[in-house]
Amino acid sequence: MYTALIILHVLVSLALILIVLLQTGKGAALGAMFGGGSNQTIFGSRGAATFLSKLTTAAAIIFMLTSLSLSMLYSRAPRTSVIQPESSESGPAPLAPPLTESQPTPGAPAGQTGAPPGAPTGAPAPEPQK
Repeated sequence: MYTALIILHVLVSLALILIVLLQTGKGAALGAMFGGGSNQTIFGSRGAATFLSKLTTAAAIIFMLTSLSLSMLYSRAPRTSVIQPESSESGPAPLAPPLTESQPTPGAPAGQTGAPPGAPTGAPAPEPQK
């Protein structure tokens, strides 16, 4: 259904472009007065304007209807995404694990831990077994 409607839409748009380009402007009659030759001899003296104007109107109506129907069909289509949703329970994943008292602070001297100076360092180290 979508493919047929898109093909019809493209064909009507191309036809509309060609029909508009085939029409002569309003100022073309002024050029014919000064020896530009006879214009509109293919369809007669008045037939081309009427025929092409009716054809333009029909193509414009078909173009508007296909545009409207395509927009309605695509707005009702199920939406998919390539981005996987995150679980709302845990929130966003942390960039780095939090520092604990036993881990050294980045950029600190080798003997200093992540705890502020003078803070207790946790449980005492176990005594070596004999």
